[in-house]
Amino acid sequence: MSVSGLVDSHCHLQTFGGEEIAAVLDRARARGVTGFLAPASRLDEAEELLALAEREPGVWCALGVHPHEAASWQPGDERRLAALLAHPRAVAVGECGLDFHYDHAPRPVQEAVFRTQCELAIDLGLPVIVHNRESDDRLLALLAEPALAPLAADLHSFAGGAAMARRLRDRPFVFGVSGMVTFKKAENVREALPLFGADQLLVETDSPYL
Repeated sequence: MSVSGLVDSHCHLQTFGGEEIAAVLDRARARGVTGFLAPASRLDEAEELLALAEREPGVWCALGVHPHEAASWQPGDERRLAALLAHPRAVAVGECGLDFHYDHAPRPVQEAVFRTQCELAIDLGLPVIVHNRESDDRLLALLAEPALAPLAADLHSFAGGAAMARRLRDRPFVFGVSGMVTFKKAENVREALPLFGADQLLVETDSPYL
């Protein structure tokens, strides 16, 4: 994935209708955005995202299972996901991780599915796009497991504070900066950002959700 210009490192383009996607991309390009990374939430979105990435210049995708959908994970999905990730327009695993705010899937299931996707990413030499909501302690514990030491990751829409930033900044990780950084209650994020190097930060919209 190589582009010049602005890149939206996290935008859920598949949530827009077919004609609307083209209009959204045109508006973004008119404002200087030349690259787009669209993460999946479910495996059944993969073909749609791959087709979009093939059709639209500057669009790449990540493929994986969001923690909201972790209970849908079935035997054989790891093999299925690995095959999908062989596509040249698939550049990361995700969006995957933990969400203890909504708890749409049991927490042990979320953790198991996340760990499986991280291990697959390591095997394939790909980064993971990590979703983390109200699950800092368990995420840090999982990332500290020896088997995940080689993991490369994008901590999407990073919402951790300075203590979490200090624990993670020396890993091969990057950290997504979304519009959330402007929220009044996001003082912890604003305190954390100066702890990262400029080359560790990615700009994202998390469109259409933020």
